[in-house]
Amino acid sequence: MHFMKRKHPCRIRKRADFLAVRTGEKRRGPLFLLEVKSREQTAGIKSPLVARVGFTVTRKNGNAVKRNRIKRRLREAVRVGLTDDIEAGTDYVIVAHSDALHAPFTFLISELSRRIKPKTKHQKRQQGNMNGI
Repeated sequence: MHFMKRKHPCRIRKRADFLAVRTGEKRRGPLFLLEVKSREQTAGIKSPLVARVGFTVTRKNGNAVKRNRIKRRLREAVRVGLTDDIEAGTDYVIVAHSDALHAPFTFLISELSRRIKPKTKHQKRQQGNMNGI
């Protein structure tokens, strides 16, 4: 059986790009922190903006073997489940927690999907009302 290969989103690899995304919106979850920042298209660049994803796994999460395994799981979850959900022209940085190593893969994908989608004004208003009660 021949499987269709899905394209990987572009990766963030430079430290300056990671630091730039830190100033954006933060969406916390049980398995990771998702940092999101939209990029403005500069006048000199005529190519379409693509979504970029970066992964951060700190040494608090374990040795190199565990950290690399967490990164591989997150990369695959983004490739399999989120290529349609990410917005062009937006940078995403996923800062993993140690729980991402042993979480079921389907739960990892569903959490990423929930965090990737921006909240609507209605959802933000409801959350604000819940906090005020």
